[in-house]
Amino acid sequence: MRYLNVLPLMLLLFFSCKEERRLEQEIANINTDISIERFDKFFASATADDLPKLKRAYPFMFSAKYGDSFWIDKMKDTLQIQLLREVDKKFNNLDDVEGEIESLFNHLKYYFPEFIPPRIITTTSMVDYRNKVIVTDTIALISLDTYLGSDHEFYDGIQKYIVANLRKEQVVVDLATEYAAKYIYQPKKKTLLDEMIFFGKQLYFKDVVIPFVEEEERIGYNKEQFDWARANESYIWRYFVERELLFSTDSKLPGRFINPAPFSKFYLEEIDSESPGQLGQYIGWQIVRAYMEQNDVSLKEMLIKSAEEIFNNSKFKPRK
Repeated sequence: MRYLNVLPLMLLLFFSCKEERRLEQEIANINTDISIERFDKFFASATADDLPKLKRAYPFMFSAKYGDSFWIDKMKDTLQIQLLREVDKKFNNLDDVEGEIESLFNHLKYYFPEFIPPRIITTTSMVDYRNKVIVTDTIALISLDTYLGSDHEFYDGIQKYIVANLRKEQVVVDLATEYAAKYIYQPKKKTLLDEMIFFGKQLYFKDVVIPFVEEEERIGYNKEQFDWARANESYIWRYFVERELLFSTDSKLPGRFINPAPFSKFYLEEIDSESPGQLGQYIGWQIVRAYMEQNDVSLKEMLIKSAEEIFNNSKFKPRK
């Protein structure tokens, strides 16, 4: 009898996996067929004589505030040359990154048929890690010098929790994050719950458009941090509820539980030292996942639902 009870669950899992494989194959067949333009390499090999041609091909890469002499001096700048060499060493071949971006765009095209793949252009930004990726309707700009690896000497002096995600594997994750912002609508965030649901939407968006990326990488955790969040899900939720933080408008709460940080701030020494940052994002993610399991709603529809509607209809229960 025990085996008979397990059989329906096994069949459900089998057909669910089969349907998921069918969907992924359908999405792969969209084949957006992108090609990465290596502006970083073009600039690295350019001379003063090449500048007019380069400016015609990439006018948006050359601010009108600066004359030609500025760009020619930049071509000769020793730090810029070193930066470009290190990028070329790490990213001499971008086939794997290109494949991941194409898969992301295939998923975007499937769920948002109006999506038109942009030009993908790589550059350097003097390690401006706050703007690793810039996306417009027609261009996606990727600063490769912000993805050289968490142990790279260029990142000495940058806080470890930031450096941890200056890795090649995060390129497609950061692109997905930028596209999520284009499709999410939510009124001005006032409460901690508003913040949690906003980032929950963003992370669920990544579940759908980059399913080939590990869960922990979608939120910028390592495996240990992700496992900690899962193991302590019930405690985190109880802490938020018992201290009535969900509907609080305390401006300090995003810094404690939402924004990237070395750890979350429970103000409990034994917990703070072990916890990863962004635990409010993590819980918001689980709430949105619960909502999507409980309701027959498309990705597009969910992204514009209010935080209250998602929370009230999620039937969320943390893992124990």
